[in-house]
Amino acid sequence: MISANNVSLRFGKKALFEDVNIKFTEGNCYGLIGANGAGKSTFLRILSGDLETTTGDITITPGQRLSVLEQDHFKYDEYTVMDTVILGNPRLYEVMKEKDAIYAKEDFSDEDGIRASELEGEFAEMDGWEAESNAANLLNGLGVDTEFHYSLMKDLDGNLKVKVLLAKALFGNPDILLLDEPTNHLDLDAIAWLEEFLINFDNTVIVVSHDRYFLNKVCTHTADIDYGKIQLYAGNYDFWYESSQLLIRQMKEANRKKEEKIKELQEFISRFSANASKSKQATSRKRALEKIELETIKPSSRKYPYIDFRPDREIGNEVLTVDGISKTINGEKVLNNISFILNRDDKVAFVGSNEIAKTTLFQILAGETEPDEGTYKWGVTTSLAYFPKDNTKEFDNDLTIADWLMGYSPVKDITYVRGFLGRMLFAGEDGVKKVRILSGGEKVRCLLSKMMISGANCLILDEPTNHLDMESITALNNGLIKFPGVELFSCHDHQFVQTTANRIMEIMPDGSLIDKMTTYDEYLESDEMARKRTIYVAKREDDEN
Repeated sequence: MISANNVSLRFGKKALFEDVNIKFTEGNCYGLIGANGAGKSTFLRILSGDLETTTGDITITPGQRLSVLEQDHFKYDEYTVMDTVILGNPRLYEVMKEKDAIYAKEDFSDEDGIRASELEGEFAEMDGWEAESNAANLLNGLGVDTEFHYSLMKDLDGNLKVKVLLAKALFGNPDILLLDEPTNHLDLDAIAWLEEFLINFDNTVIVVSHDRYFLNKVCTHTADIDYGKIQLYAGNYDFWYESSQLLIRQMKEANRKKEEKIKELQEFISRFSANASKSKQATSRKRALEKIELETIKPSSRKYPYIDFRPDREIGNEVLTVDGISKTINGEKVLNNISFILNRDDKVAFVGSNEIAKTTLFQILAGETEPDEGTYKWGVTTSLAYFPKDNTKEFDNDLTIADWLMGYSPVKDITYVRGFLGRMLFAGEDGVKKVRILSGGEKVRCLLSKMMISGANCLILDEPTNHLDMESITALNNGLIKFPGVELFSCHDHQFVQTTANRIMEIMPDGSLIDKMTTYDEYLESDEMARKRTIYVAKREDDEN
């Protein structure tokens, strides 16, 4: 068990947390939620001991081991992948290294023998003989192939490093597991594996995530941070949402009844306070009136942007024809003879573990790069808006937010432009902030403003939910659901994909394409997809052997 006791955290005069008391018990998975800036990641740092509180303390059951998903992707660059994962249990790693060092001595003394025996006993108690096998299972489950298990961390790309650090956090059956955005940069297969791992995990988990489907799947409880307090609810994210809305409705109804009672008493007092025969009753009514208290209903501190893509013209029947597109990058064929035709009602989710392949296809269709082979043709009625995964170039300038968006606006009027910024929660002085210094989430909201102001009838979005908070993801999800045009997008948010897409395209490891007119859940359950995956897994194993 881990608990916070009267915890407060202040930065100067600002209190982020105030007298927080909460217990996280064994066998439960807690989803820690709250608006951007509410302090979710900060609270995890407090629980881990990485950040000191202003008042109060954190208590952990004696003897229990706490494990944290680390965010520094370069910390273990000089370690092998296998060693990095085993470092998830620092004491086990320490015993392994000390034991190896003793056995490597040329002049092995009696004292060395005694020490080695002690270490062997401790090693066995910690299941040390299965350490590499257990680490390999975690890595394979998350999609880190065996060929990388003894590579140096510095030789891995960013997505693989994320998976290794996650395997490190999960390693060795920790008693308390703290996970800050564990699904970031994971492909959908890895997320599905992690969901099953956490569902079957018997100890305490506290997780921060913007993936609603993930929270609904794994969480037994929800801890909501708002106004510096943490309120605990039994149930997953959807249950929390419905419960919190029901509570607000109940409080409003109770207040309405109290207001009616107050009005009734006030009228009685007004009518009869001067009447001697009724004066006693009026006095008692006055006392009753003084005891009535209306519950103060604080609106949530959460803020939802208003995302509404309105095309300037209706899209025609001829949207997009892709014929035999292939592309090789760094010697690897990421797109292999890709062909498809888009219909005017298509909302296509591109899935698959090869992130480069999806991004490359989007770049080709957006006109940012050329295919090695094949052609594509947009219909004459289509107008395109593109959301790139890497937005560095977009914001490499010294423009203010308002001036930046003005450059893309068909109406050169500052009031018109500020209206779009206001919808995306850029109010007042925010418009004069330089785009170069914006946070990741602010940059995403700027790009979505740009897409809205374009009036395009076809949208291409490459991982648009990265860096967004739950409220912005919900708003974007709803905006795309009601958008009357064509969509092509990639996203790791299961609920986002399931509720938005009516067509699924998966780019396979060899660059080929599976194309199905179906929802995402139906696609995951399809026999053909299972068969395809079996073929590719078998092929990969053959290649390794």
